[in-house]
Amino acid sequence: MGEQIKQLHFTSAQTSEFSRRLRKETDLLREWVVEDYFDDKWYQGGFELECCIVDENLDPAPQNRWLLDKLKRVQVCEELARFDIEFNTNPRCLEKGATSAFHVDISTLWCDAVAQARPLGLQLVMIGILPTLTARSLSPRYISEVARYYALNDQLLRHRQGRPMHLDILGNEHLSIEQYDVMLEAAGTSFQIHMQVPPKLAHLYYNASLLASAPMVALGANSPYFLGKDLWDETRIPIFEQSVESGGFAGASRGPVRRCSFGSGFLRQSITECFDENVAHFPPLLPVLSDDPLESLKHLRLHNGTIWRWIRPIIGFDAFGRSHIRIEQRILPSGPTLTDSIANAAFYFGLCHAIVKEGRAEKPEISFSQAKDNFYKSARASFNARCLWLDGKAYAVDRLIAEILIPKAREGLYALKLDGVEIDRWLGIIEQRVAVKQNGSVWQRKYCHKYGVDLRRMLGAYKDHQMTDTPVHLWEV
Repeated sequence: MGEQIKQLHFTSAQTSEFSRRLRKETDLLREWVVEDYFDDKWYQGGFELECCIVDENLDPAPQNRWLLDKLKRVQVCEELARFDIEFNTNPRCLEKGATSAFHVDISTLWCDAVAQARPLGLQLVMIGILPTLTARSLSPRYISEVARYYALNDQLLRHRQGRPMHLDILGNEHLSIEQYDVMLEAAGTSFQIHMQVPPKLAHLYYNASLLASAPMVALGANSPYFLGKDLWDETRIPIFEQSVESGGFAGASRGPVRRCSFGSGFLRQSITECFDENVAHFPPLLPVLSDDPLESLKHLRLHNGTIWRWIRPIIGFDAFGRSHIRIEQRILPSGPTLTDSIANAAFYFGLCHAIVKEGRAEKPEISFSQAKDNFYKSARASFNARCLWLDGKAYAVDRLIAEILIPKAREGLYALKLDGVEIDRWLGIIEQRVAVKQNGSVWQRKYCHKYGVDLRRMLGAYKDHQMTDTPVHLWEV
């Protein structure tokens, strides 16, 4: 989706030719995985961090172009809305010192952007959903000045035959609205974790990521409020799924296989099963034809970028043209702090690696539907959810994390050769967050319970805590 797209409309001939090339590239990818034709620099990590731009009153400020002109960094780019930007870190090998180096990398980008924003009267906030967003902010006039976002908006509506997006969320309160564009998607900002893995084991890391999704979303929930309503602990999940709701071909357009979803099942033999499903079930949204060689997989990668599984495989190329496979974990919201984000990532890397090393990702001992149920329960209620784990027992999520998953994550991080001191640092933050049962959503609700539901005041206090980079479990109200 980072491709520079200049077209807004596409012909049926373009779509047919795109589909033909997509099938050829998918066949080639399958050959590559069998032949192990990939870069051998396995177990690297990296991140995408999205954040909101606000003015001095903490209202969304549609000024990302001004700020990007000041920053002049290739690692910072526009997001869908003009009041959002995205930071991208360079990949690092998951080895001794990696997680601390990640924290330095993302902190450098963040502090530079905060400093550049200040003279413009702007501030930055990392939060799953900006509490001061209004329906007026979620208007097409605030789509970023990037052609691919306008093309995406046009094509999604075309695939829905002009039907509006219907958002219907039942949480602590009920929200039901309709919208004739994709800007509801811009309500959520995320922290996306990438893990480069051995291609022949990529399907196992995909499965492990699905299993880890419930504890991850419980740990990181930071999106309780949207348009003044108290909804799920991680309300980004239903917003994103419903705001880009679009299924497969023709009669399946309203079917069970959706472009944004938890997926359709565990993988059995190869990561290419995801890409086969992409071809079989999803019509091209942005059929932009490329003259690049078949080996660039341009059409496959662009098509994959328009299918938003919460756990998504990515085919990438480094600066020297060497290909690799990584797993993108997209369930976490932005914030509350950079320290919390790196702790979440360390837990994720270690837990997934341990699950694969133990051989529990090939044929998981719970069904896919049970893993999916775990995920949505945890998105709704975070630490108050109960989940079924691989031992066949149901646990309160906080107990599951504290007693079973943190020790597993520790084993995984040691297996990746991370340093014991940094493992203790980052997993210690996870331990303490679980012990006091306070993630970003819990803190936001505590604040509103104490001072009344004044979301602007709450956001001001939230931002003050965030700027100290003190982990959220230590925040007072």
